[in-house]
Amino acid sequence: MNGRGTFEQLLAEGAAVPVRGWDFSWLNDRACEERPPWGYARLVADRMARAGAALDVDTGGGEVLAEVPHPPRVLLATEAWPPNVEVARRVLRPLGATVLWVAGGGDLPVRDATLDLVVSRHPVCTRWDEVARVLRPGGTFLSQQIRGGTVRELSEALLGPLPPPVRQLPEQAVAAAETAGLTVVDLREATLRTVFYDIAAVTYFLRKVVWTVPGFTVARYRPQLARLHDRIEREGPFVAHARRFLIEAARPA
Repeated sequence: MNGRGTFEQLLAEGAAVPVRGWDFSWLNDRACEERPPWGYARLVADRMARAGAALDVDTGGGEVLAEVPHPPRVLLATEAWPPNVEVARRVLRPLGATVLWVAGGGDLPVRDATLDLVVSRHPVCTRWDEVARVLRPGGTFLSQQIRGGTVRELSEALLGPLPPPVRQLPEQAVAAAETAGLTVVDLREATLRTVFYDIAAVTYFLRKVVWTVPGFTVARYRPQLARLHDRIEREGPFVAHARRFLIEAARPA
C-alpha cells in the first residue's frame, strides 16, 4: 500500500467527490496533464476583446469564459447538462453573461448572422450548420476539441483493446466546416502526456469525463479498477495521452 491509502479507501474517495462543473482542481497532486501549446484561454480572451457579440457553446461551469478580462457587450453561453447551467450562471454573472440550457446537439437560440464570435472548448457535438448560421459575415468560430482516441490507454485498461478511432478526427471537422460554408483558417494538433498517481484520480476522472468509458460506474468496473490499482502500486503512476486539436473557421465576408 502507498501512503495515499488502500484500494478501498481510494476507490471510495474517488467515488464520493462531486463532478459538477468542469473544474478539475480536485486532481491537483493526484493527476497532471500537459497543456496544449496554443493557449486556448489566451486565444479566447484575445478574440473576445475584439468582439461585439459572442457565444460560448458547451461552457461547462463557465470556467474558461470566466477568465476573459474584457468581455464583449453581448455575451451568451449554452450548456447541455442542467447541473452545470446553475454553476455557470453563478460563475459568469460578474461578466454579465446570459447562460442558456440547450440540449446536446440542439439548435442555438440565436438569430441569424448576429454574432462576431463563437467559441467552444471540448464540445460534445459541433453543429457546424448552426455555427455558420449565427455568425455574421467575417465572424469566426474558435474551438479546442477532443480528438478521437484521447487517453486511449486508460480506456483500454478497462475495456480491453479498441479499434482505431473513426470519429472526432480533425479532417472530419475541416470537411464539416467547409460543407457548412465556413473557411478553415487554422488547424493544429497536440498529444499531451497525462499522468494518474492513484486509483482515486482515475475513478474521479472516469466519472467526470464520461466518454472515456461509456456507461462507467464504480460497481460495474470494480475488478478492472482493482487491477489498475495493483499496476500503479507495482509500476508507479499510470500514463496515458490526451489528444486535442484547435480549429478556427471564418464565415466569408
